[in-house]
Order: sequence, then C-alpha cells, then structure tokens
Amino acid sequence: MPQPDVRPAAQTAQAAQAAHAVQAVRTLPGRLTAPEPGWTTEADVVVVGSGIAGLTAALRLRESFARSGGGTVLVVTKDRIGAGSTRWAQGGIAAALGPGDSPAEHAHDTLVAGAGICDAAAVDALVDEGPEAVRELIDLGTQFDHDPDGVLSLTREGGHHRDRIAHAGGDATGAEIQRALMAAVGRAPEIEIIKRALAVDLLTDADGGVAGLTLHVMGEGQRDGVGLVRCRAVVLASGGLGQVFSQTTNPAVSTGDGMALALRAGATLRDLEFVQFHPTVMYLGADSSGQQPLISEAVRGEGAVLVDGLPEQGGTAFMQGVHELADLAPRDVVAKAIMKRMLETGEPHMWLDARHLGAAFWERRFPTILATCREHGIDPVTDLIPVAPACHYASGGVRTDLHGRTDVPGLYATGEVACSGVHGANRLASNSLLEGLVFSRRIAAVLPGELRPWSDPAPDTRTAGLVRADARSEVQETTTTRVGVLRNAGGLQEAADRLAKLTEGGADVAPDLEAWQTTNLVMVASAMADAARLREETRGSHWREDFAERDDATWAGHFDVRMVDGATTCEFTASPATDGRATDGQATDGRSPA
Repeated sequence: MPQPDVRPAAQTAQAAQAAHAVQAVRTLPGRLTAPEPGWTTEADVVVVGSGIAGLTAALRLRESFARSGGGTVLVVTKDRIGAGSTRWAQGGIAAALGPGDSPAEHAHDTLVAGAGICDAAAVDALVDEGPEAVRELIDLGTQFDHDPDGVLSLTREGGHHRDRIAHAGGDATGAEIQRALMAAVGRAPEIEIIKRALAVDLLTDADGGVAGLTLHVMGEGQRDGVGLVRCRAVVLASGGLGQVFSQTTNPAVSTGDGMALALRAGATLRDLEFVQFHPTVMYLGADSSGQQPLISEAVRGEGAVLVDGLPEQGGTAFMQGVHELADLAPRDVVAKAIMKRMLETGEPHMWLDARHLGAAFWERRFPTILATCREHGIDPVTDLIPVAPACHYASGGVRTDLHGRTDVPGLYATGEVACSGVHGANRLASNSLLEGLVFSRRIAAVLPGELRPWSDPAPDTRTAGLVRADARSEVQETTTTRVGVLRNAGGLQEAADRLAKLTEGGADVAPDLEAWQTTNLVMVASAMADAARLREETRGSHWREDFAERDDATWAGHFDVRMVDGATTCEFTASPATDGRATDGQATDGRSPA
C-alpha cells in the first residue's frame, strides 16, 4: 500500500517544481518554409504592427531620432493601418486621472487582478507613467468624452475600486485613439509604411543579434512577395493570438505571428497559459466562429447585472455574494462564475440585464454596442443580452524587461505580443491600451542609444517546415475544447498530442499566407497547452478542474517556453506572489492602496 507523503510542504513543493523544471516538450519547425527574398530594403528600426503600441513606438522613435541626429523607422502592418485589436477596444484606457485616485490604488487593483504573477516593478512603471501618457494622447488630438462642465469623463470597470477609465465616443475608445495616432503618423512622412505585409522570420547575425526581417507583401508593386528588410532593431507590436480559438473578440489578423517569430529566433515566451476569456461576449450560437461581438465591461460599470434568466420570471443576479465587487469583479472571477452557472443550469449562456439604463442612455453612452446588438436581433433596451465567455486577451507573450528588451539583442516587444509582467495571470480591465502606450514610450527612450551596428544575416541553418493550411480549424477546435475556460490533465494532454501530429510531414507543405499563419497558430497553441498542462493549480484565468485551488507554495512563478531549431522546452521559474496573499495582506511591492 502506498505510504502518504509526509514531507514538509516546502519539500513537496520543491519536488513538484523539480519534476517540471525543464521538460523537452515537442519539435516544431525551426523557421517557416519560404521562397528566397526577391527584393531588399533597409531601415534602422522596423516596427511590426500598427495599433496603439506600434504607432506610439514609431512616433516616439521618430522624435528620438530627430533629437539625436538621424535614424529611419519603417512600420510593417499585416493588413491596412488600424486593422488590429486597438480599434475594437470599447471600454477605455485606465489611468489614475480622477480626484482621490492615485497610482498606488491603480497598482493595488492591478496586482490583485493579476493573482500573484505580476511583476511589481512593471506595474509601478505602468501606473506611475500612465497619467502623463494619456495626457500626451489628448495633446496628440484624441477626443475623449467630457461631462457638460468640460471635465474628463471617467467610468469604472471590473476589478477597479475607482472611476479611472477614460473613454471616447461612448464605447469607441480604441477607434478614436487609432484615428488620432494614424493622423499623427500621416503628419510624419519620415515614417515609412509597408501595408499588407506578414513578418515571416527574424534574421540574426553571427552573434545572434537582429540583422534583418523577411516579409511577405501582398500586392505592393515592386515590393511583392517575399523580401528582406535589413535593419538594426525590430520592435514587435503585432498583437495577440485570439484566432487560435474558435470564438474570440480578436480580429482576423490576430494569429500569434509575432510570438511565433520571436520564439523561433530565440526569445522566450512567458505565461502563455494565462489567456483571458472575457465574460460578456455576445452568444451567437454554438456554431458561430471567428470574431464575436464584445459587450464591454463598461456596461456593467454603468449598472448592468448578470442574471440566469428573466428576473420577473424568477431569474437571479448570481454575482451577488461571489465577490465583494459583484458584477464588477475581476474578469477571471466573473468568467468562472458564468461558466459554473451554465454548468449548473445546462444553459449555453447567461444573460446581461441592462434594460433599466433606458434608450437615451444606451444611445449616448454605448451607441456602437447598441447598434451591434440590434444587428443581431437583440434590443438591449427591452431584451436581455445573451453572453458567454470567449477568448479576449493573451496576458502572456514574449518576455521583456522594463524597456521592452527580449533575449535576442536588438529585438524589442510591446503591447499584447509582449509579456511585460504587467498583467500576471489575469489582465485588469482597460490596462491593455495603457500598457501598449507606456511601454512603447519606454522602448523609444532607450532604443536609439542601444542601436547595434549594421551586420549581415548569418546563414540560416534552422530546419524549415510548415503546417498545412487546412489544419487551422482543427487547431481551433482542439484549443477551444481542451485549452479553453475549463481545463484538466486529460484534455490538455490530448491537445498536446493532437497539435504534435499536425506538424508531421511539414517539409512537404507549399508556402503561402494561410500555411504560414496556421503554422504560427500551432506554435503558440502548443506553447499554451504545454504550460497549461504543467501548471497544476487554478490561478487567474487558468482554471484547472482537477487542481481547483491556487497553490503559491508550489506554483507562484512563471512557465517559460524556449526553442532551439524547433526543439522546445518549458521551464518553471519560481517567484514570490505579488498580490499580497503571501505576506498577510501587505502588498509585496510595499505600496498601500490607502
């Protein structure tokens, strides 16, 4: 009969960590199969992405180069300018701008939402520099909403204890920020832009630093097909990985390209198991796929309530008693509560009741959401809105320091593609736009002084390969059903096995845009599944039904995925919890929220 484990808890935790310290997980293509470059250009810095993170980086680098005596900036965007996630952001941008608020209070809410995995120094940088960064957006021409007295309008969202969300156009904040940034770039002809271009692979020199980037341009005249951009630095601002799931709030361009490219080049992916599922995505039916309509958390911030049926027919507001903030609890708490209620009732969704807000309020405060709901046959003035959790945001990504530097010399990352440490295991509402803004400014402050000398790409000896393009639906089905909101060991192992089979025979797949994107999806899905399988606890947005409790003694820390010519490892690094739970309620960054 097996003997019980009577070792002290610390020794048991050390044994569990050691078992998962470094695990060779799988073999993937070391680089993407692609034709030889047919054209060449150059720029000192290439910025990949054209949302708030990418355009802020480009504009600030342009200013830095103007002061320092020169340097060229090239922006590469996968579709048209502004086709990424920024313009879809409804709720707003968070910063301690209101009376009585403070960066310390914003930091407290961020650390609590992040469930112990945030980097406290990164959070400090975010909240301390956030107010100035938002004011600079206003100076740039962003038209935020104001009250009749001309005071900046601020609202509240999940996890925040203060009204600190600045918004524009009611519920069109991202679109307004994108407009203002695009206008500013339009006034800066020094910034070159290549549209409809997929970043294929990073090229490094003999020392392992950035020497160039291959692109595939779709219909740009002389720059058509695969080409080479020689450069001295690359800033990844390419967004997230939402298209790895069948249902997501992310646009079609969010296929994890930047994360996969960085991994192949030798950078580290951190915390990929922490994918945030937004609790209130409009439910369009079990067969609906692709980008789904988001019902902003700001709707709950204005008083909407989650219910399990019509209140007049006995439906209950089930968030009461679940958390002190009820319907405005952090997103992971609300998503789990919705899923639990769905499992209890057998319903495929829950409902959001915002009828009491009235027609005039809806039309003024949430015109975009109102129009979207009505397009789908729901009038939130008179009807309950069917909602269910769906993939929304990758809290993890390419590991960076406080100035966006990665493991690869000359490679920087900012925004959703990056793991700056700000979000931890669960992003606080409306911190995403702020992160892209603040950390792009921080990159631009140091990059010009760190530019590497021009160098030639070394011979690329990585093993080339691809996943067939038609495997995308299988990737999405696997990830959605086995690495979704609710996870367990069996499902995660099955996901890992199914994803591994998709890479077989990759040397024979012909290169094209769909095959490149599908291969990138398989890479980030594999890293996500492996980290989720190894993290045997529930924390933040990572919910294991077979390990239902958070376990700081064993799993306070990070899983890091690395690759050498297609061979990946997943390594656990312990670090103290940063949300105060490990220190009897005292925030581990030393700040007091009071």
